[in-house]
Amino acid sequence: MKFSKESPIGFFDSGVGGLSVLKKAIELMPEENYIYFGDSKNAPYGGRPTEEVRELTFKAVEFLLQKGVKAVVVACNTATSAAINELREKYAHLPIIGIEPALKPAVKSCDSGKIIIMATNVTLKEKKFNALMKSLAEQEGCLNRIIPLPCPGLVEYVENGKTEGEEVRGFLNGKLAPYLGERISSIVLGCTHYPFVRETISELVGKEVQIIDGSEGTVRELKRKLEEKELRNLEGNKGNVIIYNSSENEEIIALSYKLLGMTNR
Repeated sequence: MKFSKESPIGFFDSGVGGLSVLKKAIELMPEENYIYFGDSKNAPYGGRPTEEVRELTFKAVEFLLQKGVKAVVVACNTATSAAINELREKYAHLPIIGIEPALKPAVKSCDSGKIIIMATNVTLKEKKFNALMKSLAEQEGCLNRIIPLPCPGLVEYVENGKTEGEEVRGFLNGKLAPYLGERISSIVLGCTHYPFVRETISELVGKEVQIIDGSEGTVRELKRKLEEKELRNLEGNKGNVIIYNSSENEEIIALSYKLLGMTNR
């Protein structure tokens, strides 16, 4: 299958979380056209069996392929953990970029404080993730300071448009409270929904704590892959963004554009 440089780039997430990665892509590659598919009807993925997550991910990629995308970004940590290898095997002709918790920069900048990895259960249980965590931590001698922190329920807040306020603050405080009296070096946001509550997290742990997500690294890898295949669209000043969602709920679509900082379509 051949693509043109003007073909859109497809983004997929279990809901609205992947918009945090799309936002970074628009910032770094504004000339490109984008199609985003959020599977809010089946969100969250974090508590679902791996096989079910894999099946849903393949359906989403097929949807994007029908829209003629030239590359796919699986902007969902859980879906990446469950399906990225199988996707690349089946769609070998297509640049497919996944996202993983930004462990490397967190570990590299590790001081005497703890590294908290906020993520879904599926991501934290993934063998590849755990092997990477152990390997990096042993290299830097900070394995005993890494704290995996599952956050079931946080995705639902973002899906409902609640990214700030007392309710969200109370939820996050309940998760982070056991560590607030200790020195924290960094917090890794291991789910693409979580950057939308970054400010509240920062207020709780203090501005000096580094908060890291994998958006920029993912987009830079996307850019590299497109350039490698000579698929970068460098014409014009600003591309189009089209958002689809499995829920077919107009409020979700409106929320999606709002989270991107776009007031209209």
